[in-house]
Amino acid sequence: MAQGDDEQRDQDNREREVERYRQAAEDALQQLDWCIGYLHGIRKLDVSRALAKNRSYIRRQLLKREEQPLPAQQTEET
Repeated sequence: MAQGDDEQRDQDNREREVERYRQAAEDALQQLDWCIGYLHGIRKLDVSRALAKNRSYIRRQLLKREEQPLPAQQTEET
């Protein structure tokens, strides 16, 4: 029975760690969103587009999440 408790504890620890990394990734993407918006606002459009593409790749391929367009991606300037 002690071995079953250890396995459950290990599983719980892994789940907490996965959630912690997931939250860190979401926080980093929010910071990236801000940077993209700022760069777009100061008319650094090439840089903001490149970062937006990177952001899209991270969301789709690494986090397995749907695309979320940024306000900068929806303007006529991009």
